[in-house]
Amino acid sequence: MAKRVLKHAILGLLRKQDMSGYDITSEFTKEISQFWSAKHSQIYTELKKLLDEKLIEQYIEISGVKLEKKMYTLTEEGKKELAQWLMHPEQIPETEKDTFALKVYFIQYIPEEKILPLFQDQLDQREQKLSELKSRYQLIFAQREEEIGLGSDELGHYLVLTKAISREESYVDWLKKSIRFIRQKR
Repeated sequence: MAKRVLKHAILGLLRKQDMSGYDITSEFTKEISQFWSAKHSQIYTELKKLLDEKLIEQYIEISGVKLEKKMYTLTEEGKKELAQWLMHPEQIPETEKDTFALKVYFIQYIPEEKILPLFQDQLDQREQKLSELKSRYQLIFAQREEEIGLGSDELGHYLVLTKAISREESYVDWLKKSIRFIRQKR
């Protein structure tokens, strides 16, 4: 199956509701940013391709007195394309990019006095991110976890948010163990 994941991300967003290009771009800075990213220019390029492929349609929505907003909606063909992609088994990616891990791989070239501060900085950032994710969870799902069923509109959001929390907890745990290990070796 084709590798255009952004295509399917946009189709999925439009399956939820009609959106403008701005709305779609905004979604990539919210919840989707925990597992996927796309730049403004990539999104608009993909929207043009989707229009050409007749997977989406565009219409103008009037907002206020004169403000025109280009809105996008999913076609039946777009719904079929999304459904096929959603049901296709996913292969584990060869690797996920992690710049910090790449730097750690070459740690022997970092001056000794800079190693712990580098790890501490990463730990501080990851703990902050973990705290933000946990706050988001508390705000959205903590009191309502039992209400989320298989047919719920919130199930995907819940699963992805808890995955992000697990990912950050694991990273924080690894950083703490690494810092202890480095301190023992000094």
